[in-house]
Amino acid sequence: MAYVNGNLALQPKHKPDPKQSFRETKKIQVKRKSIPVQEKLLYLFTIILCVIVAGVIIFRYAQIYEMNKQIKDMTRSYSAMEVEMKELKKQVETLKNPESIQDQAKKLGMVDDPNDTIKVKTGSKETETALNKE
Repeated sequence: MAYVNGNLALQPKHKPDPKQSFRETKKIQVKRKSIPVQEKLLYLFTIILCVIVAGVIIFRYAQIYEMNKQIKDMTRSYSAMEVEMKELKKQVETLKNPESIQDQAKKLGMVDDPNDTIKVKTGSKETETALNKE
């Protein structure tokens, strides 16, 4: 490097800036090709098919849900009827008991008459009573 007026840096030599020449470019518009009719129809039928399949699936799920709801309702009513049947069986057992029949008869004011016998024909010439044979 050369020593110039107490400074080692040299003044840069200026080159004249070349004028940039601009070329006008034409804007090219690319026209897109339109999709052929057959391909459009293919897309349309594919979409319609997907919608139909989805509709069928949703319909079947709705039917399954409805059946499950009916099953739950029937199970609930079955268990309620089962409880009611148990209660009715207990009631039948208590009403079958001869002591309860006598108690009920006494409440209604009925009286046991020991002289009144019931006669039953057995098919032979003899008749039987509920207490003894004649």
